[in-house]
Amino acid sequence: MISWIKGKLVSSWQVNNKFYILIDCQGLGYEIQTLESVINDIESNKISKNNIILWLKHIKKEDSDMLFGFFLKDQRDFFIQILDIKGIGSQIGMSLLNKFSLNQIINAITNNDKKMISSVQGIGQKMTERIILELKNKVISKQIEDDNLVKNNFVLENRELNSIFEDIDLTLQSLNYPKKEIKNLFPKLINEINNNYTLKNNYISFENLLKVAMNYLDKQ
Repeated sequence: MISWIKGKLVSSWQVNNKFYILIDCQGLGYEIQTLESVINDIESNKISKNNIILWLKHIKKEDSDMLFGFFLKDQRDFFIQILDIKGIGSQIGMSLLNKFSLNQIINAITNNDKKMISSVQGIGQKMTERIILELKNKVISKQIEDDNLVKNNFVLENRELNSIFEDIDLTLQSLNYPKKEIKNLFPKLINEINNNYTLKNNYISFENLLKVAMNYLDKQ
């Protein structure tokens, strides 16, 4: 069982609505189907091409072996759970995660938003009902809701800043920093922005806030 991989990007490509990357890990090339957001973050240099970490789901069939890779463990775990639902295959799971963020999906499930889920190509009304019925009370829903409470304790009215924080969260997790430490970091970053005049007025960017975040984490 392959659970995660760390390696260097060799290439990436798209076939119809499927996205792939080839990673060199200790001299072996692993072809992995992934999300469009993963490729976008790599190509925009938010993630180093020489140090990619993905959580994997390995699906072995009689005639093939397939790897599916995600930056976030929660995405991988959700993907595994949705595969346990009768009649739902890997491409339905990937399409759902490609169209919506995991938080949006969880909110749709918990709020019975059938319209949103059925808007994904290949998901009809009956499949939507099965997804909501079987996943609504799963532990993963509670875990993700608890994760969000930490961030939602302080409100980020600035949408651009909120987006930067989401990118920092994803980047730090991909660099294998402990999830609990990352959660505890966000209030410190808010204080840094509020109290640091130079940072607040001139240098709020993904790159600069990521450096501040890594400095905090590396000192712990």
